[in-house]
Amino acid sequence: MRILANDGIDPIGKQILEAAGFEVDTVHIPQEELAARLNSYDAVTVRSATKLRQELIDLCPNIKVIGRGGVGMDNIDVDYARSKGITVVNTPAASSHSVAELVFAHLLNGVRFLYDSNRQMPVSGATKFGALKKAYGAGSELQGKTLGVVGFGRIGRETAKIGLGLGMNVIYSDLFEGPMSLTLNLSGDIQVEVPVKQADIETVLRESDFISLHVPFTDKPVIGKEEFEILKDGVGLVNASRGGVIDELALVDALNTGKVAFAGLDVYDDEPTPRVEILTHPKISLTPHIGAATNEAQERIGEELATLLIENLKK
Repeated sequence: MRILANDGIDPIGKQILEAAGFEVDTVHIPQEELAARLNSYDAVTVRSATKLRQELIDLCPNIKVIGRGGVGMDNIDVDYARSKGITVVNTPAASSHSVAELVFAHLLNGVRFLYDSNRQMPVSGATKFGALKKAYGAGSELQGKTLGVVGFGRIGRETAKIGLGLGMNVIYSDLFEGPMSLTLNLSGDIQVEVPVKQADIETVLRESDFISLHVPFTDKPVIGKEEFEILKDGVGLVNASRGGVIDELALVDALNTGKVAFAGLDVYDDEPTPRVEILTHPKISLTPHIGAATNEAQERIGEELATLLIENLKK
């Protein structure tokens, strides 16, 4: 059987699949060529780049399994694929901690103005050192502040755990009833149970000093113009979930007025060509959709994906 890992797979995953007798092709096929070439494979794995929509699925009756390396499956018509007898699997747990750490890279970046000082120091550090020191000398700490987590699935909970470890208070919203506490696994095999508070989304938006979004793609922004009005003045926002869950133009306005102190974005409305107002804004910390892109996460994703493919292709 042949498997196309169109957006790549960690060498460990490839090795597991080949040891199980599968042929694994990791050469990327451009989206516009998939219709003509995909049907020569028995399974395909993707990340976020490749899109597997109904029209393409109809052209590839030979495909038995679709694997998504990561959490969200917005780029796959999952229900339709399953209605055609195709198994669709993903790896929701493998990258959770990596995404959560990136959230805090953006948060720590934001409260100490690194997003701007890293731009200005190479230009003016040798001539305006004192002025820059004054400009960036009014940072704040995360400890003791309230972190609002919108969406409390695996990634949301991992994000909350890091916040709790830093001494933050955590309040969260979710569509379903969630836990009243989380277990922190500390060094030395020490486990600590720490309380968290669930509330409605409006309460989370009103009471949080910092907000991290962990929700799937929605028809309308979770934080749009109306929601920006109820946020705390000087709030920090991070979106490492999906483009579109924050109204980007409303965000720019909120940054310009000071309603939002800073934002950290890993995802965008128009990937892979984010709007220029976002890319050039001096109060936004930017990464190019790399939430799951750590060596450790990719190893876990590759291993889990390989195991799922073997289980489903050898039924």
